[in-house]
Amino acid sequence: MATMQDVARRAQVSLSTVSYALSGTRPVSDATRRRIEDAMADLGYQPNAMARGLASRRSNVLALIYPAMEKGLGGTVAEFVSSAADTARENGYHLVLWPFRTTQASEVRDLVRQGMADGVLLMEVALDDDRVDVLHEAGVPYTMIGRTRDVTDRPSVDIDFGRTTDDAVGHLVDLGHRHIALVNHSQATVEDGYAPTFRAEEGFDAAMRARGLEPLSLRVDESPEAGRTAVGRLLDAEPRLTALVTMNEIATFGVVAELQQRGIAIPGDMSILSIVTSPGVGAMSNPPLTTMHAPGAELGRLGVQKLLSLVDGSRPSTPNVLIPCALEPGSSVAPATHGDGRPDGGLPAR
Repeated sequence: MATMQDVARRAQVSLSTVSYALSGTRPVSDATRRRIEDAMADLGYQPNAMARGLASRRSNVLALIYPAMEKGLGGTVAEFVSSAADTARENGYHLVLWPFRTTQASEVRDLVRQGMADGVLLMEVALDDDRVDVLHEAGVPYTMIGRTRDVTDRPSVDIDFGRTTDDAVGHLVDLGHRHIALVNHSQATVEDGYAPTFRAEEGFDAAMRARGLEPLSLRVDESPEAGRTAVGRLLDAEPRLTALVTMNEIATFGVVAELQQRGIAIPGDMSILSIVTSPGVGAMSNPPLTTMHAPGAELGRLGVQKLLSLVDGSRPSTPNVLIPCALEPGSSVAPATHGDGRPDGGLPAR
């Protein structure tokens, strides 16, 4: 495999001149650049990100902090990661995954200071996130895919949970539903300060109350068994229930299974609208779920672009953005047949 030294010998220039030509940190004459490019083509040399960063003292690596690696990358998260990786590559950078938790802020800072990455993208952001605080105070370039409690002067791109939950409730209310519950992430995520859990619950409550309806929310562990249990608790709390908004992909599969076992038809007796997910995940259910598609691809792209504007001052700066999820029709939502607000509304006696 050809090296930079091979290119330098073939082009009859110094190694540093090849490095300057690749990084663009110092001017190289057109004639010299052509000799270097011809030598690279003849040798089949492909410059890697680290080589391009030698003269600029950059690694040409961006670190994506995603702590939940033991769970793997589900379909929805994969959209964020794939888009971020593609955007980084298109801009001459590599994206690497670092599985650091919120308690490992100093490790993230130290690795960046050692030149292991030029900047950091953070996912699974908590409302009060030590990683963000440490990076911010250290002056390390970073961008959140998510938001802390206070985003003043803190770069971020995120889902607009307020708009998403309002659109979800509005869609169901327009179909005649009046008794709607939210199946949210677990109590453990609340204790960890996981921002989406809080923002979804706040948005759902506000959307229901704005329409004169009483909100009912349940925090559910991320497992099918927990989803099954949640259905029973919800029906006991509100027997007139005719629709569910879910933001817990794994638990939703249990919800569907339990409703079907109880003989409750979806969507004839109970509508299910799964938010902050993807149609691909929704298609795994029977019937296929109606979803509100998380804008993972767009946020991954915008997050990298925002980070690069902080890493490289020559790039145009980009504002913080909030993007709502988009409704993707499936087969799990239908007009209410028992949830029109009448006192005798609700599921038929069984």
